[in-house]
Amino acid sequence: MSISSATRCCMSPLHRTSPCRSIFVTPNCKPFLPSHAPSLSLVLVRSQSSGSEGFTSPKIPSNCSSSSSAIDFLTLCHKLKTTKRKGWVNHGIKGAESIADHMYRMALMSLIAADLPGLSRERCIKIALVHDIAEAIVGDITPSDGVPKAEKSRMEQEALDKMCEVLGGGMRADEIKELWAEYENNSSLEANVVKDFDKVEMILQALEYEMEHGKVLDEFFISTAGKFQTEIGKSWAAEIISRRKSLTAKRLS
Repeated sequence: MSISSATRCCMSPLHRTSPCRSIFVTPNCKPFLPSHAPSLSLVLVRSQSSGSEGFTSPKIPSNCSSSSSAIDFLTLCHKLKTTKRKGWVNHGIKGAESIADHMYRMALMSLIAADLPGLSRERCIKIALVHDIAEAIVGDITPSDGVPKAEKSRMEQEALDKMCEVLGGGMRADEIKELWAEYENNSSLEANVVKDFDKVEMILQALEYEMEHGKVLDEFFISTAGKFQTEIGKSWAAEIISRRKSLTAKRLS
């Protein structure tokens, strides 16, 4: 997918002496968006809390590309909230979770995980939040799509690079690239843990959908069996599988 750089725009700070809220729409300044997304204009809001005697707008950098780039990037990431995880869609799950839903619960897993020697839970949270971020452009590519692993990685790398261009480059973009590559290459203890949480979240969601929709989703448990790398991943997966067996026994009794 060819993606052009976002147009940047800036507005001069305003000074007002009475309580007010002004909204300015810049009609010719549009953020980067995928071709299938609606066209939007950037909105700049200045506000003052009620009861203040006077008002001076906060200082705005002479180059406001940072704010513009951030909103462009976040607008693009909206697709993560609306794109349903394809594995569940293919199994006829109505109201299936989105990519963002999946990443959010993985971040929660990282937050509540027990402390492990040499493990940064903060870095785990960050990796969980970006590991599928390129899917905002390429979508959720599953094994059923028949895309070779190397090609899938190439597509996602290209999408990630474009997203970081939209963000305007810099330290934050570099950090996102580093976190994504760390996960992709499974190159740290944190990546090992988050890789496990990716599978744990999936089988937990599978169990929940089995309970809610009366379906049998064996393939998700079969595809992850024996593939957990860490003790916490193995322990949490075992707990989910144990609960599934108990529920199955109750249904059959």
